[in-house]
Amino acid sequence: MKTVMVRYKLKPESVAENEALIKQVFVQLARDKPAGMRYQVFKQADGVSFVHMSAFDNPDSNPLTKLDAFKAFTAGIKDRCVEQPESVELQQVGRFDHLA
Repeated sequence: MKTVMVRYKLKPESVAENEALIKQVFVQLARDKPAGMRYQVFKQADGVSFVHMSAFDNPDSNPLTKLDAFKAFTAGIKDRCVEQPESVELQQVGRFDHLA
């Protein structure tokens, strides 16, 4: 499984638009249910910094990038940012899940 983290910082006036675009990505994910992936988005305490975490089974093809809603999100990201997106591939060292 390949895991990628993307961090960026928005212009304060772009936060609402960014969040609306992210919500549309999750709407499409819920509708299309692409297999073999995990996706999470976090807003940091400063209210303008975001972190996206995606993990997917096929290291050569991230299903997220094929979604129309994600394409719409990424189309204007550079204009919304004061610190441009930085992508980092992560290698998992350990994991614990206990959600019940």
